Amino acid sequence: MNFLNVLKAKLATQFYRRLVQFGFLAVIIWIGIKFYIFVSQLERGADHVVSRPPGVESFLPISSLMSLKYWVLTGKFNLVHPFGVLLFIIILATAFLLKRGFCSWVCPVGLFSEYLAKIHVLIFSRPRSLPRWLDYPLRSLKYLILFFFLWAVLVQMNVIDLQKFIYSPYNKVADIKMLLFFVNMSSFTVRVLIALVLFSILIRFFWCRYLCPYGALLGLTSWLSLFKIHRNPDTCTDCRECTQACPMNIKVHKEKVVLSDECNACLRCVAVCPVENTLTFSITKTKVRLQPVVYALVIVLLFLGGSVIARLTGVWQNNIPTQEYRYHIKHLNDPSYFHNRGQVPDYQSRSLGEKKVSSDSLAAHLKNRRSFN
Repeated sequence: MNFLNVLKAKLATQFYRRLVQFGFLAVIIWIGIKFYIFVSQLERGADHVVSRPPGVESFLPISSLMSLKYWVLTGKFNLVHPFGVLLFIIILATAFLLKRGFCSWVCPVGLFSEYLAKIHVLIFSRPRSLPRWLDYPLRSLKYLILFFFLWAVLVQMNVIDLQKFIYSPYNKVADIKMLLFFVNMSSFTVRVLIALVLFSILIRFFWCRYLCPYGALLGLTSWLSLFKIHRNPDTCTDCRECTQACPMNIKVHKEKVVLSDECNACLRCVAVCPVENTLTFSITKTKVRLQPVVYALVIVLLFLGGSVIARLTGVWQNNIPTQEYRYHIKHLNDPSYFHNRGQVPDYQSRSLGEKKVSSDSLAAHLKNRRSFN
């Protein structure tokens, strides 16, 4: 593969990836604007409100994890944040199929981090990395955060705890609370966000590499990925272009198969390889190779297919009526709407009429109860 072909491959790969990234970013911005209008109309007491965009539930992964566990244990698919559960499954499916492609092809934080990394290169002339003795301990932080959430949800919460939280006032408006958190950011939150941006300029992909629990979950899942980066040592010239191109500092030129949990399938290494078919994103070294344009189509179709399934199966919209949202929006500052570290306190249970309700009837009890003004 001559220089011109390498350049064409690199440009094609980045073109398709950027197309997908900015496509998803446009959808997310549209969801955010529509959801902001929805909440604003509720706050003003408008007679008519726009429909709530279900995609906002993609920002509620912990609630989705709880609902997924509840579904597995009881066989009941709750309709508080139904599309969020389906999106959570789709995102996990991308890792089982396409490594951590969600991080480099879909996630808006990943896209933002890439541009911060470009600022890093402008400042330091070339990419700089932390020494291994510091890098490895810091990388464990995101797994510790992930372990905390998995332990809290998968181990400590039983069916009754899950039911209480899923149908609690807080969880029903968790999306609204999240929006208001960012719209009305405290000075502390602003300082934290500024610090993360600065750290991401000084240390490339600081959030993604060291702190993101979602990335940790996808990284662990990606070990089982059907497709991986394969290197043919027989044709490899050891030019190390692949390693230099890797934004996650993986020593690609030393691996026959890139198993690293940090690989986000950006395909930069494949694009810059000067020897044709030496690096491939494939099931095996020689079989079922996935080209960038096909990768783009697959990851987009996974999300589009999930949306179609959600509409056809009736889990596209939640079952919370506008009248109930009007009640919730007026009482967001009540104690029953506080987070309480994922727990539903006794006073909240009593206020909902949960006086020793059996586990079988608890969900139906909370769903059917109406206490509006």
